[in-house]
Amino acid sequence: MRVIGALIALTATAAAAAVSAPGVENPQRAHLNWMLHCQGCHRPDATGTPPGTPAMAGDVALFLQVEGGREYLTRVPGVANAALPDDQLAELLNWTLSTFDGAHLPADFTPYSAEELSAGRKRPFVSEATQIRAALREKFPVDVKTGNAQEGSGE
Repeated sequence: MRVIGALIALTATAAAAAVSAPGVENPQRAHLNWMLHCQGCHRPDATGTPPGTPAMAGDVALFLQVEGGREYLTRVPGVANAALPDDQLAELLNWTLSTFDGAHLPADFTPYSAEELSAGRKRPFVSEATQIRAALREKFPVDVKTGNAQEGSGE
């Protein structure tokens, strides 16, 4: 059983590493950075570790569709305090969006740049990140549980 589980994990890892995405020069490096800097808390499949580390799979790109959401992703503690240079962090964030929520990536998506990450990292969220996340999620254009348009979202 352990061998089968390991093979499944290896297959998923290889598939994730191969994702081609806007703003991702080196998908293998981005995936390695995910493994080293993110998946310990967010898990390999981005499902998170409740209650403290939120899931990103299936909804992280929805932040790009609400006012303040794009900036929010540059200022959350795990991003703002990551031990990566700005260019690799931008690549990792672009890879994460495409890999774990490509379905919600806007058609006109502009990849994050090193400069944008640098600016966000200068003003990291601390304790307020959870409340800001909740407020932004209320503005999402779709209910991530049902896939239906949210009331008042303009759809």
